[in-house]
Amino acid sequence: MKKHPLLPLSETMHYILIALQEPLHGYAIMQKIDELSEGAVHLAAGTLYGALDNMTKYDWIEQVGLEGRRKIYHITPEGQRILAVEKARLVHLLSLY
Repeated sequence: MKKHPLLPLSETMHYILIALQEPLHGYAIMQKIDELSEGAVHLAAGTLYGALDNMTKYDWIEQVGLEGRRKIYHITPEGQRILAVEKARLVHLLSLY
């Protein structure tokens, strides 16, 4: 498999893909990541929207609707595949301890 320019995933991208197991808008994504990380990860809007743009470009997430002016995003099957590849990589790495 050809190396993808965004792999391995950053911590931010992991959290975004995990958060987008359900459709969410940007602010809700930030809140979900805060919850999932137990307050350890706080995303700035610029970081979040830059990551969303990149992940949309690579078909890992897609816009699935609007809530007022807010874009709603959801993970795609390709995003699920990338998340599974990264999970396997991290599980393997941790098994080496």
